Amino acid sequence: MNDKPTNIGFGNIVPGERIISIVHADSAPTKRIVQESKERKMCIDATNGRKTRSIILMDSNHVVLSAIQPETIGHRLGDE
Repeated sequence: MNDKPTNIGFGNIVPGERIISIVHADSAPTKRIVQESKERKMCIDATNGRKTRSIILMDSNHVVLSAIQPETIGHRLGDE
């Protein structure tokens, strides 16, 4: 997608080229993905204690939780 770091909120940054997908966190399948990643210890919580609004799937099988909307992250990927 992008070869520059992307801000995912609260000063947290992920490499844009490693992002596979950005999805809403409100469906049952995405909640299962988060639970399985926590069990595998591959979940990174970047919400700063706020409600999870988007889930970022990385090419390293890490799952990153963010408190900002997927659309906002997508725009940031496109702008940088």
